[in-house]
Amino acid sequence: MDAKTMVPIAVIVSVVATAGAMYAIYSVDAGGATNQLRAEPQIAHVPKSFSGNFEGTHEIKKISSQGELEEIISASVMLDGYPYYGGDTEWTSGGPDEFSSIALDDALYLQSTRLEQSGAPTSSPDYSSTNVQVGDVDEPDYVKNDAKYVYIVLDKTLSIIDAYPAESAELVLKVALDIESKSIENMFLNGDRLVIFYDGQTDRDEIPEFGYEPRTYSVPATHALIVDVSDKKNPEILKDYAIDGYFRDARMIGDHAYFVTNTDVRYQDPAFPVILEDAVPVMTPEAYYFDTPDRLTAFNTITAIDIADGSIRSETYLMGYTGTFYVSEDHLYLAYLQDIVFDVLEDSPQDRFFGAVVPLLPKDLQEKIGEIRSRDGEAGWAEIANLLQDQYNRMDDEDRKDLFERIRDATEKYDSGIKEDAVRTIIHKISLDGQNTEYVARGIVPGMLLNQFSMDQDGDRFRIATTTETYTSRGSLEIANAVYVLDENMKTVGELENIAPDESIFSARFMGDRLYLVTFQQVDPFFVIDLSSDTPKILGELKIPGFSNYLHPYDEDHVIGIGRDTTNKDGWVRQLGIKIALFNVADVANPKVAADIVIGEDSTYSDALDDHKAFFFERGVLSIPITGFVSSLDGVSGSGAADDLWNGFYVFDLDEDGFVLKGKIVHSYLNQYEYIEIGGRTFYIGDVLYTLSEDRLKMNDFEDLGEINSVKLKGTGKFVEFVR
Repeated sequence: MDAKTMVPIAVIVSVVATAGAMYAIYSVDAGGATNQLRAEPQIAHVPKSFSGNFEGTHEIKKISSQGELEEIISASVMLDGYPYYGGDTEWTSGGPDEFSSIALDDALYLQSTRLEQSGAPTSSPDYSSTNVQVGDVDEPDYVKNDAKYVYIVLDKTLSIIDAYPAESAELVLKVALDIESKSIENMFLNGDRLVIFYDGQTDRDEIPEFGYEPRTYSVPATHALIVDVSDKKNPEILKDYAIDGYFRDARMIGDHAYFVTNTDVRYQDPAFPVILEDAVPVMTPEAYYFDTPDRLTAFNTITAIDIADGSIRSETYLMGYTGTFYVSEDHLYLAYLQDIVFDVLEDSPQDRFFGAVVPLLPKDLQEKIGEIRSRDGEAGWAEIANLLQDQYNRMDDEDRKDLFERIRDATEKYDSGIKEDAVRTIIHKISLDGQNTEYVARGIVPGMLLNQFSMDQDGDRFRIATTTETYTSRGSLEIANAVYVLDENMKTVGELENIAPDESIFSARFMGDRLYLVTFQQVDPFFVIDLSSDTPKILGELKIPGFSNYLHPYDEDHVIGIGRDTTNKDGWVRQLGIKIALFNVADVANPKVAADIVIGEDSTYSDALDDHKAFFFERGVLSIPITGFVSSLDGVSGSGAADDLWNGFYVFDLDEDGFVLKGKIVHSYLNQYEYIEIGGRTFYIGDVLYTLSEDRLKMNDFEDLGEINSVKLKGTGKFVEFVR
């Protein structure tokens, strides 16, 4: 046996303190420990209640006054231990930095919103509109259409095209909107009214306390214009609302538009958001906050507009900066990554010691340490250290080295669990009923969201898919994916965790009782997950090269995926061309690829990879915008040189047997340095397929793609100076 060696107690202290903790303290059940040093107890991670200088109830509370707002913000600042002077105010005259700014189940099977005008003459054709996530819940876009007209907002202009019949299509009007925004990309069409959103700013004057000279400053604002387009040649702005904050997203249900704006909070002289009509303040929304240890960084203002009468209602919530939201027909879900002050989350060395180290020690030593802890608390460390020193001195070098290695592994696992729980998504549920919005509940799940398709409501259940990424103390990245089911009160009632370890979610699509999930690292695992009960389970899995960025329903037994093909050589993954696949999920235990096709190479791009509104599938026809070098795309040379960019649309017939290239619709040839400002769109009216780019609107026969007409947008049209 090796000679015994005196081991400084600092060694174990150093091991325990190797990784900095980021989250709540944990309690540990070490009842499974034995007297054998090699016994490996389960290191359980149970989040404890928040502690520190802030005790939150997590209740929603109304902010009743300016003074109360200042107290709430001050308390939030004190959590960090230092003031934050951020905010959106931009001073335009005078004014030191000290002044603040004033302050949408089964419908998922419906792809693009296919409509027939009720009450319209029988001669009116059917048509498609924006590709949306939830049927009957419209999403904003830069183009909207009905059975006859197409409306486009682009480059601060509104263009109206008489598009049907296609043979006589023409640009009726091109009108500048009297705004300061550089671009407009979001609007709704409701009958003969448009709701147009754009980011701008409002100027405010304020005399500082005990001052005399007014100071002017600018505040970011989202404008919502209600425009009457019943007279296509003479549109009229009926309402011009300006809501403090940046535009986040919007939905339209029936005659009501709902949108969310974010306003950064100035921690010095904070103020409530303000709503203006025609530059005149008309409303300060009722404000609420949540009694939590989260950083209070932004006002999230939810505004509802009755498009028919132009009236408006609004409420604002002081919380984190919302980044993603999902809207069903009756609820809006605001989601964001939780931002908790470090001091509230900070774990102490003693918690790590008792949680990860002690369970690895001999049973008798565990009991002695437990007695000292119960009797003396932290003051008993000197006695504990002596016990540890004695234990190490009785061990030979090999056993001691083995113990320390297992302690390092245990503390790394412990710290990893803490860090995983530090990445959590908060979801706020708000009911929608016409202009009435009412806060319902708050939910929280581990991990972070990919996008809006990671969330879904089915009946009274809310489902969400997340990814957690954690760096260990040794610098390696651990990735885990999960699906959670929450009840009507946003309490977690079911979960499926540890899906595809070390891979990240690339796309998700909820369809009734199923979730289709794509993860990726080196291959594309396509999962079929059962959601018929509150306990999700994996029904089947398929691994193929490449990945899908977006999943789209074909029917109950098939799903379309669009993403990229990949190749794996010597452990290195290289992305290739645009890949479109049809997944057959009739046998849920054995999903398979019914057909796939690859377009171009790694430099080829489609807006449909990043924006579902660019994806079109209706009546068995699939269309996606494609931009790629002429040399990399087969049969598109036309008048373009090999190093020119071909910009247009690939159109396919698609059935259960696979893809048949119907044709390619070219819109323009660009040099490789030209920038395309907007993504392509496809829709149909009657038997005409319409494809839109920033250059033109093209009309082709739906069956054979024969060109019918084309309306050029750039540099053309009768230009009216302003619509007011």
